[in-house]
Amino acid sequence: MGNILENVNIIDFNKGKGLVPAIVQHYISKEVLMLAYMSKESLIKTFETGTTWFYSRSRNELWNKGATSGNIQIVKEIRIDCDEDTLLILVDSKGVACHTGARSCFYRELNI
Repeated sequence: MGNILENVNIIDFNKGKGLVPAIVQHYISKEVLMLAYMSKESLIKTFETGTTWFYSRSRNELWNKGATSGNIQIVKEIRIDCDEDTLLILVDSKGVACHTGARSCFYRELNI
């Protein structure tokens, strides 16, 4: 647990009122799958279980991605940005990432 806490304590959760954005990317294809938010507790659970855990801002609770749908995300690597307030989670995705059934939550394009 010591190594987990060392990793977690690097992250600046204060800027985001206890939450940090977590960009989830497929570890082989590099496709961006989703964006969610992590609390300190959800990040610790992610390290402990090897699957992604997030904090739902609408439900105010932790959620394990894929626990209900079966579309789990197995964590391969976690990176932190230069400001220590955003995470990049590289995963092996078992199924789709988006609740709409799309592989990625970023399936819609805006016209420019």
